[in-house]
Amino acid sequence: MKEILVLYYSHRGSVRALAEQIALGIHQVPGVAARVRTVPKVSTVCEAVEDDIPASGPPYVEVRDLEECIGVAVGSPTRFGNMAAPMKYFLDGLAGPWVNGTLAGKPASVFTSTASQHGGQESTLLSMMMPLLHHGMLIMGLPYTEPALNRTRTGGTPYGVSHVAGADGNPAPSADEIELAIAQGRRLAEVALTLAAGRT
Repeated sequence: MKEILVLYYSHRGSVRALAEQIALGIHQVPGVAARVRTVPKVSTVCEAVEDDIPASGPPYVEVRDLEECIGVAVGSPTRFGNMAAPMKYFLDGLAGPWVNGTLAGKPASVFTSTASQHGGQESTLLSMMMPLLHHGMLIMGLPYTEPALNRTRTGGTPYGVSHVAGADGNPAPSADEIELAIAQGRRLAEVALTLAAGRT
């Protein structure tokens, strides 16, 4: 069974909810499964460390997850129009896989969540794409052939699925956001499987 890495950082649950829907879409493709992982928080206090194993949710990501999976979906909440520090910290530490070309030629997609409709979703998605491009990954978005992308009044962009949590921080995706997340996972899995078959 081939696997797609669904890697995310979530502060209040919105990005995790999208990750779960993307994983559902991946599981709809025969021969592919989702491997869901997260990254630990970072601290401004140098002595502070996270436990080796999260108290709840999926395990923390390891470099071997990137090596073993045929594609990657990366998600983070928006922080001033950019990805959150925990995700950037992890990506910044991938010099080894970059030197070795571990991710070159593998497909990738990105996803995010913001509190407001115009809270920097697209710039955050673009910021997550840049390190993936440096690794030689093939970036996949969401085409407008997805009906929900044309009708959504909440999240959803051609750069990747997104969620608008609102001022109250509601982590539950809308119906359109769910449809787009599932479509994104399914599309990533289909392309990754095709590319992996071509490499063998």
